[in-house]
Amino acid sequence: MPKPVLGPERRTNPLIWCVAILCTFITLAVIITGLVVFIGYMIVRPKVPQMYVARANVDTFAYDMSNLLTIKVSIMINAENDNAKGHASFYETIYTLYFHGVKVAYLRSDPFDVAKNSSIPLYYPVESTSIALTPEEGEIAELALNERQVVLDLKGSTRTRWRVGLVGSVKFWLHLNCQLKLPLDGSIIYPKCSSKSR
Repeated sequence: MPKPVLGPERRTNPLIWCVAILCTFITLAVIITGLVVFIGYMIVRPKVPQMYVARANVDTFAYDMSNLLTIKVSIMINAENDNAKGHASFYETIYTLYFHGVKVAYLRSDPFDVAKNSSIPLYYPVESTSIALTPEEGEIAELALNERQVVLDLKGSTRTRWRVGLVGSVKFWLHLNCQLKLPLDGSIIYPKCSSKSR
């Protein structure tokens, strides 16, 4: 029986080898980058900065028969940075204070920085102009006066940015959505409300 005749040996194209080597280098680079980021994270242990309502009280809550409401409230919001190895920047800070869906005031802040392992209090003495209420809203205001307690909602957000070691700059939105039950005798309350609870 005659031996089969084989054709010439087929060699792998050099272009295929180049692509394979390039893919190997890219894979190694991705693995090494992932390890560096993971090790950096484990060393630095970054924590997301937070905003929380430290205290609040009502200074004035007046409602008259012409359905006009005037509110004066003092609110302190703390910006907190628990990172041990980097400062945090806070910007685009804006909150809105509501009385049963009626906008009372905007609380804004210019950009600011918080050093590592520290916090900065933001004090907002909120005083509204006279707010015209509907009859239904007026009934709620009268009920608040009778019960000697008003419920206000504080909603809004701020952006934060901080450096995480070798990982680089990290950005987050921090949202607050707090219901404040404030006594009308001027007593200060310390609500447990923070951006961490979302």
